[in-house]
Amino acid sequence: MPQPRHTGTGPVRAAVRGPVQVIAVTGGKGGTGKTTIAVNLATALAQAGRRVLLLDGDLGLASVDVLLGLTPTHTLEQVLDGTVRLEEIMLRTPEGVSVIPAASGVARMARLEPAEHAAIVRCFAALPGDFEILIVDTAPGLNESVLAFCQAAQQQLIVLRNEPASLTDAYALIKVLSRDHRVNSFRVLVNMARDGAEAHGLFQRLQRVTDRYLQVALDYAGEIPDDHDVARAVRGQRSVLAAFPGGPAARAYRRLARDAQRWSPAQASGRLEFFFERLLTRPAARLQVIK
Repeated sequence: MPQPRHTGTGPVRAAVRGPVQVIAVTGGKGGTGKTTIAVNLATALAQAGRRVLLLDGDLGLASVDVLLGLTPTHTLEQVLDGTVRLEEIMLRTPEGVSVIPAASGVARMARLEPAEHAAIVRCFAALPGDFEILIVDTAPGLNESVLAFCQAAQQQLIVLRNEPASLTDAYALIKVLSRDHRVNSFRVLVNMARDGAEAHGLFQRLQRVTDRYLQVALDYAGEIPDDHDVARAVRGQRSVLAAFPGGPAARAYRRLARDAQRWSPAQASGRLEFFFERLLTRPAARLQVIK
């Protein structure tokens, strides 16, 4: 039986099938290109044939839909209010990435109470779909949603660039996650690198500090080159893989996607563990805030 054809603005529905691998894309500060990384990694994985769901985890200041030229009819704010189901706000890109948009300019979404975070978790646990990979584009900083998503993901991908604030903020995020949330393994991706030597050197600087002061393991996930095509793609509201598939950045994202498919799943930890382990195994239900 033929499947319905999805557009970039309609809801996407699929059958429940199995567990999902979760990658939290984070970095501690804004300006590292974290959202661009999340969008393009999701696109590269979808182009490789994986079923990918991309969540805009900056709950009060959405940007994923802007980067992809999508126009949401509803957002997570309406899901939290109980007026729509989560699957009804889901969008789909031409490259096959399913996207859950956050709210834009809604202050209360950035200051959710623990019960509201739990309500979102319950809603995701009821999400129908046959997704294999969930990529969460976390908000900048160290707020509750960033820590919650990171501690629950199987993979924490730290985005780093060659500037002092990026190094110090990445270290601070790793420190908090390891000290307070028992997350002790991280992958580090260097963005906007001039070359491989610069990227490796930056990773080694971070690793020397973490080796000295923290009990964590860092793995080098590679680098994305400083490619002017990325900025052009952002202005055109497209992924660089769709806009400039033959460029250096697009090739780097395809390498990253190949590597990501070989990352061995780690045991999720923290209070959202149930969310990620059972993401696709429960029947659909309306969102209910846990008291």
